[in-house]
Amino acid sequence: MEQYNNTPLLRLKKNKEESLDRFHPWVFSGALTHMPQPETEDIDEGDIVTVAANDGRLLGRGHFQVGSIAVRMLSFDPEQEIDEDFYKARLKQASALRRAIGLPSPRTDAYRLVHGEGDFLPGLVVDIYGSTAVMQAHSPGMHFARFAIADALTELPELNIKSVYYKSETTLPYKARLDPQNDYLLGSFIGDTAMENGLRFRVDWLRGQKTGFFVDQRDNRALLRHYSKGRRVLNMFCYTGGFSVYAIDGGAEKVVSVDSSSKAIALTDANVALNFNDCNIHQAAATDAFKYLDNMEAGDFDLIILDPPAFAKHRSALHNALQGYRRLNAKAFEKIAPRGILFTFSCSQAVSKEQFRLAVFSAAAQSRRKVRILHQLTQPADHPVNIYHPEGEYLKGLVLYVE
Repeated sequence: MEQYNNTPLLRLKKNKEESLDRFHPWVFSGALTHMPQPETEDIDEGDIVTVAANDGRLLGRGHFQVGSIAVRMLSFDPEQEIDEDFYKARLKQASALRRAIGLPSPRTDAYRLVHGEGDFLPGLVVDIYGSTAVMQAHSPGMHFARFAIADALTELPELNIKSVYYKSETTLPYKARLDPQNDYLLGSFIGDTAMENGLRFRVDWLRGQKTGFFVDQRDNRALLRHYSKGRRVLNMFCYTGGFSVYAIDGGAEKVVSVDSSSKAIALTDANVALNFNDCNIHQAAATDAFKYLDNMEAGDFDLIILDPPAFAKHRSALHNALQGYRRLNAKAFEKIAPRGILFTFSCSQAVSKEQFRLAVFSAAAQSRRKVRILHQLTQPADHPVNIYHPEGEYLKGLVLYVE
């Protein structure tokens, strides 16, 4: 195998360098003249590789892995050393962006510090909860760099990180046979309560989904609080009850939280109790969302939140996902009270804004009700989108007024 400065050198097919010249951070396996095989060649998943155009022009360095995305580019400087100083510099840049947008603050200590490609660290997610960092690797390269990243996190004084928990058992490609273990890389458990916009939440990074809490809905939850006063609120797919807590805080008349998971309902009840003593306007139900919508009376609620898990994690599931969004929103349009407000979301990266909006439009047309768009929502500023990587804009939402 060709080498450059002690790294494997991967060449692109002719005229396949255009996306890298535009700083897109992915190299697809089909763009390579030859897809290396770790079993028979001097290369392993997670290795730092140098990428070159077909004519030999050096384009940059990244992490190699077996799969449709063969290289995740870390730097477009082919001489860049990818070491602990590299990670420390990138984390420092990520931290500076968060401080520029006011995070953390006296009212919010739960936020995303690293959003993969959006922070020029593809394959890495780091969420902060107080003085605990929860790290997820989505590529073998970031898995092998986990200790260097953990050290760098604790060495940046402005972050004040005391513990780093690694949670990648479900995010790494299983074919890589990495056998990741969820555990503390540094420090230990020092409390599980975080604050968001003055409200407190218990975050279960040990057993919960993702890193334990969906920090990407922070701004959208705050908007919901604005619309909740005097309304009867239904929070579907509630998970830890974030939207429910904000609705109660906003002065809702009644709040019902629904999730198929009894563990999620227990977390929701705990978060409501954490913020409100003897709250008598909240109810929770562990049941299927579609079943609940089918069985409820029309007009029972005049504010409904639909925040389902990703219906399409891959493009192969796109058709079924769009059908699912249509069906779910059609049921909400059928049941919401007149002059009701619907918050509806998709977190599926494979579903574009246009496709999601068309699915909701189709559901509205099916209901034959007058529907107007009040807000078009996305992820907050601590989930930045690399302008050269539009795929990073994954969260889509609409706030709709239904006559």
